Amino acid sequence: MNKITQSKELLSWYEAQGRDLPWRVKGGAHPNPYIVFVSEIMLQQTTVKTVIPYFKKFMKRFPDIESLAQASEEEVYKYWQGLGYYSRARSLHEAAKTIKEQGKFPQTREEVLKLKGIGNYTVSSFLALAFNKPETIIDGNVIRIITRLYHLTEPTEKIQNIIRQKAEELTDKESPADYASAIMDLGAIICTPKKPQCLLCPWQKYCQSKNKQDIEQIPNRTKIQRQEKYGSVYIIINSQKEIYIRKRKEKGLLSGLYEFPWKDEGKMFEKDSLCITDSGRQVTHNFSHFKLTLQIYNIQTEKNLTDGLFVPETSLKDYPISTLMKKVWQKYKANKKNIHTKI
Repeated sequence: MNKITQSKELLSWYEAQGRDLPWRVKGGAHPNPYIVFVSEIMLQQTTVKTVIPYFKKFMKRFPDIESLAQASEEEVYKYWQGLGYYSRARSLHEAAKTIKEQGKFPQTREEVLKLKGIGNYTVSSFLALAFNKPETIIDGNVIRIITRLYHLTEPTEKIQNIIRQKAEELTDKESPADYASAIMDLGAIICTPKKPQCLLCPWQKYCQSKNKQDIEQIPNRTKIQRQEKYGSVYIIINSQKEIYIRKRKEKGLLSGLYEFPWKDEGKMFEKDSLCITDSGRQVTHNFSHFKLTLQIYNIQTEKNLTDGLFVPETSLKDYPISTLMKKVWQKYKANKKNIHTKI
């Protein structure tokens, strides 16, 4: 059978077995490119299961490109809170303002790539799903499917061109939107990293890895060794029992969010400079390229700290704060002697 027949079989499977997702339609491009755009940014480095509740909440507040473009950055952060990788929220917000100024969504690869935060994967996925453009999607699911389908056991970084070529050959040019969703669902539902459901796979008769012992070792990816860092974080309280927070000015993933003062290596303050006590607690958080452990310290002070503000404990939930800082607060409040506000 030729590649066209193989692709049509996948499309038939998708029509019957494909997932129902809040940003998806079957039978062609989505009628609202804004919905596709928001979902594609949210899905960068984040699973579908994690994204769904955040997507629903975000779309309820920002139902169209105008409402998102007109919002403040701080409000966008608030509705992104907990989803992580906050640079995506900044990029989405900037892109929304650009699209609103242009008056329409771009529909060519060159135009879409000019938008903030858009790379080669996202542009392909967006154009396929929003405008039914014959684009080939290359994400983790597709890499896994292609390498297993052809039993490609070399390290993926060495065979990227081969993977792309074979993925392009299979891409259905008549129904690229449905095909993009179909092959992603195939990876998410059937051709999973562990215990793939080969007997349920619409491509099982084509797969060169079926029934082979090394199927779970394909694709052959180089594991990233995470660096470990040890730092400190400070819960600062004044006599009114208000908590000190500051808006992060440094560039990076957490820029623009509110936080307790912290440092990713070593300590920020000498013990003699403030009344500092070690809470005896620490929190660990995994970033994409390093593992961070923060020792939590308590500070009682009446000093006027100028780079942030003291807020009542009940108001902490009103400020956009990262998952890392939520972990810090939860760990801190686990001590019954401390205050118990949920943020």
